[in-house]
Amino acid sequence: MALKPTQLAAALNGPLKPAFLISGDEPLQSMEAADRIRSTAREQGYAERVVITVETGFDWSDLAAEAAATSLFAERRLLDLRLGTAKPGKAGGAVLTAYLERPPPDTILLIQSARLDKGASSAAWVRAIERVGCWVAVWPLAAAETRSWLLQRLKARGLLADEAVVTLLLERVEGNLLAADQEIAKLALLHPAGTLTASDVLAAVTDSARYDINDLTDAIRGGDAARVTQIVDGLRGEGVEPTLIAWALVREARLLARLASGGKTDALWRGIPPQRRRPVEQAARRWQGPRAQLLILLAARADRVVKGQAAGDPWDELLQLALVLGGRALFPPYGVWRRRPVVCWSSRVRCSR
Repeated sequence: MALKPTQLAAALNGPLKPAFLISGDEPLQSMEAADRIRSTAREQGYAERVVITVETGFDWSDLAAEAAATSLFAERRLLDLRLGTAKPGKAGGAVLTAYLERPPPDTILLIQSARLDKGASSAAWVRAIERVGCWVAVWPLAAAETRSWLLQRLKARGLLADEAVVTLLLERVEGNLLAADQEIAKLALLHPAGTLTASDVLAAVTDSARYDINDLTDAIRGGDAARVTQIVDGLRGEGVEPTLIAWALVREARLLARLASGGKTDALWRGIPPQRRRPVEQAARRWQGPRAQLLILLAARADRVVKGQAAGDPWDELLQLALVLGGRALFPPYGVWRRRPVVCWSSRVRCSR
């Protein structure tokens, strides 16, 4: 089972295991996890480090040859294999699996890669690492996790901040831990061992928050209208294609409507991990009864506007749909809170609460 970065320290107690895998797309956590492994290896006498970067045309026999070679400079060494976004493929998987079946003595293999999809994470070489070594899976932090992370970093720098200041800092750096780390270092220089105020953060910290579509769906499920608005504005500023957001929101509308009406949802759950399903089920309770079909109508209209098949501003429609899915609306559709049958927007489908 893959570990979280926060669990790595415990795994590094005692003699090091022969292999480590760090996978994920969040750069700061991945970098710090790799640094911690390399630092521990140096402390335990692994003085030599060999960096191997997998690029187009990489010959996997080079790794096998390097593993079999005798170190000229130290008795112990670390092989730092950089996969990046590349996949080992059949040839690389076979070499890695063979290596891990009989790891060479006095050698540690550190593999760094991008996030592994479901197929890659069940590959033979990954399972072999789990048997003989340690796999650290790095995921972007949710808002609550980022808040805790910020508090820990501020405390480590000798800085104190109340909830309002942390919330302001979170708004400016969420989704971008590299920028967050730099901004905290800047604040520590400007205000050594002091209490931060909102004015300090506004004056020193630039707005470098980064969001993805999963952040938007999480905010929708939590019913946080302010955060929904902030994320939609952030996605628009980052140049995210409206069609991608429309796809996610239409899927969310279908899932909520199906749950609210008691229909089958097996296919719609695909891609949503079990630990994130409870908030979806709670959000669906806002739409119990026949009015759940309103979500489908509103999602269909937003989809048509985004695709240029209906008049309207795509971003306005996406914001309105996201707010409705979250239980709020800038301009509530007429039929949502009426008890008698009504005609919903431009559609001629009659629906009632």
